[in-house]
Amino acid sequence: MLCWMNGDYVAAQDLRISPFDHGFLYGLGFFETFRTYKGKVFCWEAHMERLQTALSQYRIRLPYTEDDLLKVVQQLNEQANGQDGYFRLNVSAGEHSIGLQPTEYRHTNVIVFRKELHDTPRGMEKNAQWLVTPRNTPEKGLRVKSHHYGNNVLGRFEMSSLAQQEGFFLTEDGYVAEGITSNIFWVKNDILYTPSLETGILPGIIRAWVIERAQSLGIKVMEGFYTKADVEQSLECFITNSVQELVPIRKLENKKLLGNEGPVYSCLHEAFVNEVEQE
Repeated sequence: MLCWMNGDYVAAQDLRISPFDHGFLYGLGFFETFRTYKGKVFCWEAHMERLQTALSQYRIRLPYTEDDLLKVVQQLNEQANGQDGYFRLNVSAGEHSIGLQPTEYRHTNVIVFRKELHDTPRGMEKNAQWLVTPRNTPEKGLRVKSHHYGNNVLGRFEMSSLAQQEGFFLTEDGYVAEGITSNIFWVKNDILYTPSLETGILPGIIRAWVIERAQSLGIKVMEGFYTKADVEQSLECFITNSVQELVPIRKLENKKLLGNEGPVYSCLHEAFVNEVEQE
């Protein structure tokens, strides 16, 4: 795997981070994951806005422009014979002495990782289960994609395979939150439901796309606080993230669902595929 770090293209095995990086010592690191389509990143501006919001909260400076980083993504694909890839753009606070930084982080470490995309057919279904581990609360306002991933790891320990399954978190108060690596949607009485951002879930990029596109297609969307029973009474359920796109759920524990035959899922999935192919 060829990566890029702080201005240089580096083989993955040669990447090095100091143990004094505050991304390691204190978890002060943030990232975005995305994929390319014919060399282009879908919703690139939204990914960068979310990343910049997190960095600004913790006074971490990103020393590269969006154009700089986009060129890195394109170059990494070119060095892989022009194949589209799966990317992680990671920004950590950088090397400082032990002890909390009093002002800001200006000497950051920026890495772009690229790996091959899994050849998974679109519309491939997954099963889902409720997790015993409750979803933790974000540290400030909206949840960010940070190095604080222990809660997700605990949820992952409950699963036998993320390739074929997804685990659904509930909040401490028992409200539906999100998946281990995804946002959750379900359909009941032709209404599309999804948990509110106020439950502490990640404001997913594809989640926002689904809400906007559903509304433009005349599908009513409801965001709020919902229980397990609300989801279990649905006919359709699907999950979203920026790499796997829209993934239909065929079975939620003992509850059978329409999977990729669901009419609302099919409509939105077709719209998504059309849009990424056009771009």
